[in-house]
Amino acid sequence: VQLQASGGGLVQAGGSLRLSCVASERTFSSVGWFRQAPGKNRDFVAGISRSGGSIDYAEDVKGRFIISRDNALNTVYLQMNSLKPEDTAVYYCAASLGHPWMRTSYDLWGQGTLVTVSA
Repeated sequence: VQLQASGGGLVQAGGSLRLSCVASERTFSSVGWFRQAPGKNRDFVAGISRSGGSIDYAEDVKGRFIISRDNALNTVYLQMNSLKPEDTAVYYCAASLGHPWMRTSYDLWGQGTLVTVSA
């Protein structure tokens, strides 16, 4: 299975973007989004179980970001609202055979997509 992330871009603070992560084939995995800002570690953002019934968010995105998936399209989305300059990072999607909150279990990674939020 390969993962392809897209949807990044430049947006002003307060704006919105929607990222997409498309899997090359049907996946029975949890899928998560991570981000890495320049000079910082890669951090968990959100994760969703295969059914969509279990979702986990990092504290600093709760209430602003929404993760969802469409299994018919093999796609997971990350709707990002009320964006802040500190959300600027390369965003990666990843798959895990574990629960979405098992942040160290993600072991299949897609390439990143850059999100830049201007002040």
